Amino acid sequence: MLVDKRYISTKFSHTKLKKRHKELAVLYDIGSDLTSSLGLQEVLDRAIVKVREHFKVYAVRIYLMDRTEQCLELVAYKGIEKDQLEGLRKIRISEGFSGKAARTKTFIAQRVSDLEDRARAALLQGMGFKVIICVPLIVKDKVVGVMNLSSKRMISVTEAKIDLLIAMGNQIAIAVNVARLYEDIRKKAEEIRRTKEELEFFAYTISHDLKNPAIGVSGFARLLAEKYEHRLDKRGIRYCEQIKKAAEQIEIFTRDINDYIKSKRVSFNIEKTNIRRIIRHIRNEVSPVLKERNIAWSEPDTIPEIMADQMAITRAFRNLIENALKHAGKNLNRIDIGYDQDECFHIFSFSNNGAAMKKKDSEVIFQMFRRLPGSEQTEGSGLGLTIVKEIVEAHKGKVWFESEPKKGTTFYVSISKDLA
Repeated sequence: MLVDKRYISTKFSHTKLKKRHKELAVLYDIGSDLTSSLGLQEVLDRAIVKVREHFKVYAVRIYLMDRTEQCLELVAYKGIEKDQLEGLRKIRISEGFSGKAARTKTFIAQRVSDLEDRARAALLQGMGFKVIICVPLIVKDKVVGVMNLSSKRMISVTEAKIDLLIAMGNQIAIAVNVARLYEDIRKKAEEIRRTKEELEFFAYTISHDLKNPAIGVSGFARLLAEKYEHRLDKRGIRYCEQIKKAAEQIEIFTRDINDYIKSKRVSFNIEKTNIRRIIRHIRNEVSPVLKERNIAWSEPDTIPEIMADQMAITRAFRNLIENALKHAGKNLNRIDIGYDQDECFHIFSFSNNGAAMKKKDSEVIFQMFRRLPGSEQTEGSGLGLTIVKEIVEAHKGKVWFESEPKKGTTFYVSISKDLA
């Protein structure tokens, strides 16, 4: 066909396929139907409809192998009333033509009157069936079940029909495996979701229960130092300060746990967000520290509004600023905020000229409760940058840093422009 042509281009037509090759068209229909649903019952019901329609048989039953692989269990059927199913719901693979088809992995077509099992023959004859066809459902040389066709009239069984039925059985077996895998994944995902919710509730409860006692301890330590300072020696005053700092650290820890839980939530409120207003708000919050430490602050004159969750982005940007103030060292005297963009992302930068970070630190700083060596003396829970990472990834972006000795560190945050 390609002797005098460089290539052949033919637009697919289901109608023409039916005219040219009816059997291939049936396989195409079954394949399309079976892949349009991942629910096992729906997969089997659709398969039965196609088989009955093409082969003009009265009834179709589909059995699947049970976990013991010793019995076939009826899972879908058409053409048989419920009160006629007695004796047909479960079949041992050691008995009957369906069991033999599963056991030997063979196609079987037989007159009902010739069945060796006279009780089964009488049952089927009572329903008016004359011919039984059994098709093993095989995938990767493993039998997952049997499809049973019953006809009330004599039918011819050609090699072409046998090939078609076996091919159908293979497609049904594949669809059954896919549906089972999907169901397993769905169940595991549900288990993970429940476990996650339980852990979140546990963490929230613990942080909530810790918060009030911590506030109380901090308050009593302050009152003790204020009212009884004249009775305490230097060691007693120092103890009060240490108690107060420890209580404040617990408060910070419980706050960060709650913020982390919130950052894991997928129900963000994406709306038009004024980033310039958020940055100014954060600057006002930290202005006392900036003045006390004589730290210069710069930000872009113009920043476009973006689609984002306002509260979450505020939390992420605040964490990055606080991280610089806590960990950039005594030599920090400048914080610069920048904005850039490309085709897909808004890109914000948070630069400080304090202590530089090592490249290998990127493997640690975004992990839960992981802190860099030397930062043990600064307050914090080790959750700040983890929260930033969770929030940014929920906005389809990423966070990373670049650092150079004597120049400091810059954290970059990208936010997708494709947020509805």
